[in-house]
Amino acid sequence: AFSTRPSTMHANSLKAQQLGEFESLNFSDGVKEDRTVKLFDLTTAKPVHFQDGWEFQKNLLSKQLERLKKDEENSCSQFDGFDSIIMLQHLPVYTLGTASDSNFVLNDDVEVVRIDRGGEVTYHGPGQLVVYPIIDLRAYKQDIHWYMRAMEESILVALQKAGIGNAMREDDLTGIWVDRQKVAALGIKARRWVTQHGLAINITPDSLVNFKGIVPCGLEGREVTCVNNHVSEALLFSEFVKYMKEALEEVFCIKLLEASLDEIKTVGPSHLNQ
Repeated sequence: AFSTRPSTMHANSLKAQQLGEFESLNFSDGVKEDRTVKLFDLTTAKPVHFQDGWEFQKNLLSKQLERLKKDEENSCSQFDGFDSIIMLQHLPVYTLGTASDSNFVLNDDVEVVRIDRGGEVTYHGPGQLVVYPIIDLRAYKQDIHWYMRAMEESILVALQKAGIGNAMREDDLTGIWVDRQKVAALGIKARRWVTQHGLAINITPDSLVNFKGIVPCGLEGREVTCVNNHVSEALLFSEFVKYMKEALEEVFCIKLLEASLDEIKTVGPSHLNQ
C-alpha cells in the first residue's frame, strides 16, 4: 500500500483543464529498493524497426497477462519482477493512433504504421529517445490520467537535469513543450491496467527532419523542437538517456535493473539482435 502527496516541483505547470493530476508516490527508501523494474536498454544498438519494437512490447505484455491469470487462479497479487521498460531509437516511421486522421501525413517517403494507441500521427527516428513502459498500474496508481501526467513529470525532471528549466505542460494538450515548441510526445494503451507504448523525446536535431512530412499530433501551426536546441552545450544522446533513467526511478519510485544481452534475446523478437 502507498499514500500520495501533491508534487511540489511542477505542480504549478499543470492546468485545471487537463485530465488527471500528478501526485507523487510516497514510498520509503527501503521499499523503493524492492520495487525493481527490468530495463531493456537498446539505445546504444542500431535503431530498431518499429514492428520489432512493437513485437517486443507485446512479448512483455503477454508475460504480464499470464501472471495476472495465475494471480486470479491463486487469489493473490504478485507484482514484483514483472514490470519492464524498453528504451530505444527507431528507424524512421510515422505512427498513427487508432483514430488518427491519415490526412495529417503529408510525405509518403517514410513508412506509415497504424497502431493500437491513442493520439494522432507522430514520427519516430534516430536522434529521438523512445521509452515503452510495460507496467501494472496497480503497483503505482490505478488511474490512466495519473499515469499520463506521471510520464510528463518524468520528462520534465529529465529536462531539468539536462539544464532546461522552462519546459512545461500546456493547457488541454498532452506532451511537453519548450518555448511553445513540442519536445516530447505521449501515446499509450492499457490492457487490464498494464501499459503499452509510451513517450518519445527529441534529443538531437536530426530527429526533427521528418516531422516536416506530417502535422505532428494533428496540431496545425505548432512546431517541434529537440533538447539540444535549448542547451548551451550539446548533450550526447547517452547523457540524456542517463537523465531519463534517473527521472523514471524518481517519479515512479522504482529501481531499474538492466537486462543482460541474453535476457534481451530471450524476450525480444527473434531477429532483433542479429
